[in-house]
Amino acid sequence: MTELLTPDLLAAQPLDHACALSARCYTDPRMPALDARSVFAKSWQLVCHQSQLAGVGDHLVTAIAGLPIVVVRSDETTLRAFHNVCRHRAGPVASCDGKGATALRCRYHGWTYGLDGVLRGAPEMGRTPDFDPSTIRLPEARVQVWQGLVFVATGEAPPFAEFVEGIDARLGEGRSLAGFEFHHRASWEVACNWKVYVDNYLEGYHVPHIHPGLNSVLDYRSYVTETARWYSYQFSPLESADELYGSGEALYYFLYPNTMLNILPGRLQTNRVLPLGVDRCRVEFDFYYAPDTSDEGRARRERDIAFSDEVQDEDVTICEDVQRGLASGSYESGRLNPLRENAVHHFHELLRRAYREHA
Repeated sequence: MTELLTPDLLAAQPLDHACALSARCYTDPRMPALDARSVFAKSWQLVCHQSQLAGVGDHLVTAIAGLPIVVVRSDETTLRAFHNVCRHRAGPVASCDGKGATALRCRYHGWTYGLDGVLRGAPEMGRTPDFDPSTIRLPEARVQVWQGLVFVATGEAPPFAEFVEGIDARLGEGRSLAGFEFHHRASWEVACNWKVYVDNYLEGYHVPHIHPGLNSVLDYRSYVTETARWYSYQFSPLESADELYGSGEALYYFLYPNTMLNILPGRLQTNRVLPLGVDRCRVEFDFYYAPDTSDEGRARRERDIAFSDEVQDEDVTICEDVQRGLASGSYESGRLNPLRENAVHHFHELLRRAYREHA
């Protein structure tokens, strides 16, 4: 791996002289394995909103760094996350999202686990010597609910309080995210490395050039980007028609390494950027809105979704163009704009440190 990422490529860089990551970080076929081990296995991953697991037995399947995970409400107050890998022959104990399950049952041979992860029964194993189901349990991951959002960590992630330190105060009591209602999920497969998509999210530098519609409702001159230890955020005054968002503030949080919270008046949109290979990723958009059953509220949601699709289509096009440029053999790391790309620098420094620590 030294040949892939040499010490000079991983050295920390001051913002005012920083360059972007090397092209090989986005194109080398060895990078997905390195990202899985050094980044995703050591981070908090957003998996859903607590409203999606409201009842006992409600469960959701996902994967983190290639590890299958099932998240389940085991009782009225507890969410748990287990490795979705049966301890018998490695089949899944849950094959899809579901509601009201009383147990987790592997469809391969029928081994059945309680919602606490302990094996309850294994067909035709009753006379097997020294076989005690009560000693067999699914490995468990850490779960944290914050602002109504459910996060899971499978490895050595930072303490969660440190991970989100300062965000509650910035949002304020009047802008809690917990009260939003899940509306729908939309997914895009994008022909770029996952870091290309994140890089693009982290700066408003491109907004006047790529997003004419978005630029018309934001105040680019007042667009500010700040960084904290494990996240960055961008904010701008917002002026749009009342039938869209009205006036207020647009606030965009990035939580390392792949979670985005897009907060506008009356709505929350979360994005997860999931690697599918060195040059492909899937981006999941979950839409949440403040409760509103009026015709006006329904029309406002439809306009928001259409506007989001417009911006996303523009982002997908430029991200795929950038991936082709990175893979061309022509590109050498370029200088970052210290005024407009400080969050890109922050992200790259977190990655460089993760890669150094893994070396």
